[in-house]
Amino acid sequence: MELRALLLLLLCFPGFEAQVPNTEETRSEGSSLYFQCPYRAGTTQQQQKAWCRLRGGRWEPLLETKGSHTNWAAKGRIALKDDPTERTVSVTMTELQAEDSGTYCCAYSSYGYHPLRTVSLFVFKELRKWELDSVSVQCPPSTLSYSVGTKVWCRRDETECSIVARTDYPATQLNSKALADRTLIQDDTQKRTVTVTMQKLQAEDSGMYWCALYRRSYLTWLMEVRLSVSKRTKQYTAKESGDVSVQCPYSAPGYRAVSKAWCKEGARKSCSVLVTTNSLEYQRTSQQGRVRIQDDTERGIVTVTMERLQAQDAGVYWCALYEHANLFRMLEVTLNVSEVLAGTTLSGAVGTSQATPPANSPAPSSNGNTFILLSGVLSILFLLALISLVSLYVRRCKQLNRTAHSKRNREEEDTYEKPGVTAQPDSYERLESPRDNSKDLKYVTLNFKSQLSPEDPLYCNVELSEAHRKPKDDNVEYAIIAFKQLPTNDKG
Repeated sequence: MELRALLLLLLCFPGFEAQVPNTEETRSEGSSLYFQCPYRAGTTQQQQKAWCRLRGGRWEPLLETKGSHTNWAAKGRIALKDDPTERTVSVTMTELQAEDSGTYCCAYSSYGYHPLRTVSLFVFKELRKWELDSVSVQCPPSTLSYSVGTKVWCRRDETECSIVARTDYPATQLNSKALADRTLIQDDTQKRTVTVTMQKLQAEDSGMYWCALYRRSYLTWLMEVRLSVSKRTKQYTAKESGDVSVQCPYSAPGYRAVSKAWCKEGARKSCSVLVTTNSLEYQRTSQQGRVRIQDDTERGIVTVTMERLQAQDAGVYWCALYEHANLFRMLEVTLNVSEVLAGTTLSGAVGTSQATPPANSPAPSSNGNTFILLSGVLSILFLLALISLVSLYVRRCKQLNRTAHSKRNREEEDTYEKPGVTAQPDSYERLESPRDNSKDLKYVTLNFKSQLSPEDPLYCNVELSEAHRKPKDDNVEYAIIAFKQLPTNDKG
């Protein structure tokens, strides 16, 4: 077994790397790598397969199969499988770390190990920070001789990697805003580690960085870091002649003793200081006497108040640390100043923020005005609908009353004029007064006869066109109306 291991170290060497395909793979920390290595039909299942890493100019086996006993193997975060049917070796590496970066190969054994395919793996750290935060990165140990060469921290662009800090020239100036003066690199030769620390981060520090060896004017890549620094921002809207108050939180222990400033951003991202916490020299500006700044070092909050706002006060402002005439942005504030219309009552400023707003931050005014206007319109529409319903109801009631009245009138008329009801011959109907003491009462006696005598008068309703025609005797009924004077009732 020891002899086999020795042969593996001697025969699995980089000389074969140029003879096989090579690829490059880039992954972030925590992700996985799945890599396949095909082999020819002449390579049988009984031959061992291995996964090797290049260290110190030699291949070092990390995992191998057991030939005819089994066609797979696993160790830690690495799994190796040989599929003789597909003639493919598959390798999986999980939970990748920056120190996994390097060159690998899968190989087969035939009187030695022969690489099937190689891969250059780059695993980068992805860091996300806020402005004024600090970041600390530990570079992995060098795969080459550790004592040889200078360790550097450089910023990568499209063409080159500009050195920011190096172990042979440690930074001595700490009062500059330059990135080099905010970066510290430490080389621990006993633990064989290099630690890089960047302080007071700003959004413009975002980018790609390398931890590398610097020897003979050449850089040897060790690790890549992708840094993203975000700004804390807020937006405020205020009326002319009104006031606005801005609160800027910071890390109290770290920056309690540092001066704070309020400045207005101008051309080329420069910022003109308006007021600071330790000096009044910047009060001699167009905003003199209208800007106040207060630093609550116990709570870690800077409060800036601007009074009697004018249209020209609109713009972008910074809450910033003010150290050695350098500004380190804590918070970026966008201020909008709107005109005051006639009859408008001034109200406080309204602010919005990407970070968590303070508990006493007012709600946006535009949403409130929209809600009030919408509520008023809906109320008016509801009242109009209610009035319309009441009017329709009253109209309907009147129409129903008129219909019922007309129906009763028709029923009373039909009492004497119902069609199809024929009066019986010689029948009488007597109308009497409801009161016995009525004077000059006349009683009517109706006598219906089927035949008309020649001396009786004839009453008939006819159409004008039929006035001279003689009515037929069939189905004609005649009535004789006679008026009689009754004697006066002695009782009444």
